[in-house]
Amino acid sequence: MKTNNKEVVQTMMLTNGSEKSRSFDLNAITRAMSFGFLMSLTTAFVLPTLATAGDGHDHGAKEVVLVKAQDDSHDHAAEQTAHDDSHDHDAEEVKPKDDGHGHGAEEAEEDVHGIELTAAQLSLAKIEVAQLSEQTFSLEDVATATIVVDRDRTVTIAPQVDVRVLKRNVVPGQEVKKGDVLLTLGGVAVAQAQADYINAAAEWSRVKRMSASAVSASRRLQAQVDAELKRATLEAMKMTPAQIKALANAPETIGSYQLIAPISGRVQQDIALLGQIVPAGTALMQLTDESHLWVEAELTPAQAEKVSIGSKTVVKVGDKSMEGTIIGRSHELDSVTRTEQILVAFENAGHVLHAGQFAELYLPDASKGGVILPDSALTRSSDGHWQVFIEGAEGFEALEVEVVERQRGMNLVRGLAKDTKVVISGAFFLASEQAKSGFDIHNH
Repeated sequence: MKTNNKEVVQTMMLTNGSEKSRSFDLNAITRAMSFGFLMSLTTAFVLPTLATAGDGHDHGAKEVVLVKAQDDSHDHAAEQTAHDDSHDHDAEEVKPKDDGHGHGAEEAEEDVHGIELTAAQLSLAKIEVAQLSEQTFSLEDVATATIVVDRDRTVTIAPQVDVRVLKRNVVPGQEVKKGDVLLTLGGVAVAQAQADYINAAAEWSRVKRMSASAVSASRRLQAQVDAELKRATLEAMKMTPAQIKALANAPETIGSYQLIAPISGRVQQDIALLGQIVPAGTALMQLTDESHLWVEAELTPAQAEKVSIGSKTVVKVGDKSMEGTIIGRSHELDSVTRTEQILVAFENAGHVLHAGQFAELYLPDASKGGVILPDSALTRSSDGHWQVFIEGAEGFEALEVEVVERQRGMNLVRGLAKDTKVVISGAFFLASEQAKSGFDIHNH
């Protein structure tokens, strides 16, 4: 019985030991799980805070956070946070940097748009734009020349009868429009010519109404010719068709008429004096359309061989230059100067040049090519290169060019596209505006 009791006691002790051992094992597992759970919480809340500390751009710290999160219970929330943060930095690197004063947006805007000026600024800076074509010129082959009027746009007013100046309506140098009154003319010869026309016109009107059996063909023809002759006399006096028609209907107005401007232009060579009787055929004044002028140049035979009708050339007067077209050659040498005369036509925008001024003519040269520009069209860029300003849809933009040759204030330039609109005057003002727009007061 004792033996049994001892065995029972031993059995109970073994059982209790096993239970204690199992209890100890469970407690160890529980403590381990609790410790792991605590470390996970610490990783989830503390380490992201460490990752975002500092200057916000420590990419090495982000990689450490990602590895640590994977080691500690695979905290996917931390991984996602680090992943999103890396993409945010990529997006920040694509955007233009801003220094906190809005200059980043301004610089991006300046790269796209040119210099835009108001009409008042354009006028104040005296900016002139010219559309130039690529041509072949030589700055060494230059001929002296003289500006003359365009004979195709000039009218000399010289009545073909003796006239008396009754009234002046313009002054020398005045700009007039076609149809404006220049002078009021009269006199005995004027009255006689007008009366002869009225009588001849009335006779022709009477004969026209007669039947063929009542008047001979020769008489009919004579009346018609006489009326047309008297009309031609009035037209030679510079009376207009409207004035002639009104005269036939109002004979009491004979004795005077108004001299009307046949074209728009400037009054030149005005010799008319009040009360003066001017003989028939004397030029009273000249009207010239100065929007187009000609240049007469004297070339040596060697120079004349290089030019041809229709080729381009450059006309320079003072600091102004413009492109012209050769329209004529005399093909005859002057007996004294042994030179040949050529004619060049060019547009005179703004009427800035006038007949009688001296000019220089830059002749074509097949061995060279480019565009002739004055010094006023060229400026230096920030890196010291030559540049011009071209006019585009976004305003005025600078363009670097190559200056091949420079002579007497003119420059042979290459690097411009065909028919580019180039600023030939006022480029210094645009360069100043360009420098101001590129200046950053925060760039220390």
